[in-house]
Amino acid sequence: MSAKISRNDPCWCGSGIKYKKCHEAFDERILKFRQMKKIVPSRKMIKTRADIDGIKNSARINIAVLDEVAANIKEGMSTQQIDEIVYKTTTKMGGIPAPLDYEGYPKSVCTSINEQVCHGIPSEDIILRSGDIVNVDVSTEYNGYFSDSSRMFMIGEVSEEKQKLVRVAKECVEMGLAAVKPWGFLGDVGAAVNEHAIKNGFSVVREIGGHGIGLEFHEDPWVGFTTKPGTKMVLAPGLCFTIEPMINMGEPDIYIDDDNGWTAYTQDGLPSAQWEIQLVVTEDGAQVLTY
Repeated sequence: MSAKISRNDPCWCGSGIKYKKCHEAFDERILKFRQMKKIVPSRKMIKTRADIDGIKNSARINIAVLDEVAANIKEGMSTQQIDEIVYKTTTKMGGIPAPLDYEGYPKSVCTSINEQVCHGIPSEDIILRSGDIVNVDVSTEYNGYFSDSSRMFMIGEVSEEKQKLVRVAKECVEMGLAAVKPWGFLGDVGAAVNEHAIKNGFSVVREIGGHGIGLEFHEDPWVGFTTKPGTKMVLAPGLCFTIEPMINMGEPDIYIDDDNGWTAYTQDGLPSAQWEIQLVVTEDGAQVLTY
């Protein structure tokens, strides 16, 4: 916590409202959780109204880009063509593809097919075939604000097993979202995801998860999806993060491609599926910003 603010001073969030009418009660509640030895978000992790408005503007582009991919993705196209759709649509709307050159990543989007868990790199040599399932993960920067979401696409005739995996992966996100309660715990989200995946005979990747986002591409907190209820960070209103569990048909173990240093694969070679949304915790639940 920062130095104590007078009750009649402007609130630290930048709202222009007096502290006593803005975040004083919020800070008192945070202090009680801290005294209980719970993990609480810092003030810089709490998004202001202005921040949320900026993120929403970025999110509008992100959603539009995924809509454009959905309208054009088809059997026989290369994943490089998906990358071109993402780049052109994002930049035409005034945004910047957040993955491009991020820590050396070479493309504007991640395209992960079948046993690729995440961070698949688009290529002219990778062609979508009937029976494939592919995750397209789009992230956008607009006026300094970041948004992020991904969707699964089924190409041509997809097996019933893969269809179930894609469906359950989306349900896992929905279960995680339903578990977001103001002043609840981030661990509740992961527990709900993990329970639903296991109930359907699948497993959840442990090493890679969701993340805080908004003013930066990746912020705290890290969001795991094999957690226990009542653990991890307190879900204070204003906390903004992604729910993006990676659901494996087989075992949860993964490995990273030695050649490109990015793409994660299932260790057993069985398919993986992922959907991603971005949300902000509100006083009465959560607001979905991207999908």
